[in-house]
Amino acid sequence: MGTLPSSVLFCCDHNAVRSPMAEGIMKKFYGQKVYVQSAGVKNDMEIDGFSIAVCQELGVELARHRSRSFQDMQAWGDDLGQYDVVIALSPASQRLALELTRHYHLSVEYWPILDPTGLGESRDAKLSAYRQARDQIVERMSARFGPPDMAANPA
Repeated sequence: MGTLPSSVLFCCDHNAVRSPMAEGIMKKFYGQKVYVQSAGVKNDMEIDGFSIAVCQELGVELARHRSRSFQDMQAWGDDLGQYDVVIALSPASQRLALELTRHYHLSVEYWPILDPTGLGESRDAKLSAYRQARDQIVERMSARFGPPDMAANPA
C-alpha cells in the first residue's frame, strides 16, 4: 500500500466509463486530500448512463461529468507534468500516457480494469458488468492508496 499522492490522473479510451468512475470514486474515498482528474485517448462519447447508475449506488455523482481527451487537457492548459501519478485503465491509454509523459518525472501505472461496454444483453446483465468494473476499481484503489477516508467526503 502506497502513500496518497497529491495528484492523480485516471485515463481510459473515451473518458466515458472507467476513468470517470475512478475519478468520482477517488474523490469520494479521499476527499480534498488528492487533486483528481480523468481523460481519454479520444473524446467522442458522453458519460455512460450505466456508469452513472452503478456509481450512484456508492453515493458517487457522475451525471455532470464532461468527457475530455488528453488533447483537450493540453488545449485547456492542464499540464500532465503536474500529476504525481497517471493511472491507465486500458492498454491504449497506457501507451498514450507513456508517450505523452516520457519527459516528465512521474509514474504511469496500469490497472487492467474490465471494459463493461458491450457486455450483457439485458439491463440487469449490463449493470452487473458495470458493477464488476466499478468493484475492480474500488479494490485496486483501496489496495494502492489505503482504505477510504469516508470522513473526508461524507455522503
